[in-house]
Amino acid sequence: MTATPGPSPATAPSGDAPRHGDHPSPASTLNAQAPRANRRVLLAAPRGYCAGVDRAVIAVEKALEQYGAPVYVRHEIVHNKYVVKTLEKKGAIFVEETAEVPEGNIVIFSAHGVAPAVHDEAERGKLATIDATCPLVTKVHKEAVRYAKEDYDILLIGHEGHEEVIGTSGEAPDHITLVDGPDDVANIEVRDPDKVVWLSQTTLSVDETMETVGAIKGRYPNLLSPPSDDICYATQNRQIAVKQMGADADLVIVVGSKNSSNSVRLVEVALGAGARDAHLVDYADEIDESWLEGVGTVGVTSGASVPDVLVHGVLDWLAERGYEDVETVTAAEESIAFSLPKELRRDLRAEAKAATER
Repeated sequence: MTATPGPSPATAPSGDAPRHGDHPSPASTLNAQAPRANRRVLLAAPRGYCAGVDRAVIAVEKALEQYGAPVYVRHEIVHNKYVVKTLEKKGAIFVEETAEVPEGNIVIFSAHGVAPAVHDEAERGKLATIDATCPLVTKVHKEAVRYAKEDYDILLIGHEGHEEVIGTSGEAPDHITLVDGPDDVANIEVRDPDKVVWLSQTTLSVDETMETVGAIKGRYPNLLSPPSDDICYATQNRQIAVKQMGADADLVIVVGSKNSSNSVRLVEVALGAGARDAHLVDYADEIDESWLEGVGTVGVTSGASVPDVLVHGVLDWLAERGYEDVETVTAAEESIAFSLPKELRRDLRAEAKAATER
């Protein structure tokens, strides 16, 4: 079938997107131009916005509608350049630290979650808060608190410096040890090898996480697993879809920002599934035409924080170059939706003003 055109996305800064992996370029091993009749696109489904991202973005939009600009957001609400720029144009102001928000204003916490200390900072700064943390991240926070109360050593599998890891670690800093992949397992030290539990960042590669868990169990056979997988349903579904199409794709284009963990993982999953080449781009104009040399099948997907308008921009770009035949590869149907933060049902401007008067 032919893809339905969508609106054109914003233009990205010029410059080539970086290559990923050690795979040779198709241009070095294939004919310079694939026959037009052999050109096609495999479009992953599901892709793009997950329920947590949708909730967070709508929370910012609703706050701007209800309370007017400015509304401050601590860190990027989600890891996507286009989304952040779009919300900035509507009146959102993104800051790195809570202390940057002027007293008496509204601050929104991003979908990645924050540590309890950040909530305390907001209260001291007399700020009204909206917590847009993804409910699946909140689940991990609650698990960390529960296992800490039971005096477990908690091994948090994740990437150092990621906002979600920082937030989760802040829930039980005296009990949590970060494990950044299988190679980090040898460095683990625990008090009681029979009282250890693992948790994980929600946006990781499923395969890499389970490899890390396996390595941990090699050291601690009685390792306790959380009551359900911490890697979120959306991350898993998007990875499964990429695995299904990766072996059939000469090239996979993942739409997403470089600071989006789940988007970066999709590039890795595509290469691991057999794709000859894979790249991460924010916008269609970051695609290098040389990537198409000798390419018959292009796989297209997007990270969980990417609006579909950017995917349509890539499909339009490919169609202009003869890749008009689009086949959807469906791994799962998603119907999950989360209710908006409860704070949007209150008069936060009045609450913030009252706090400054106390």
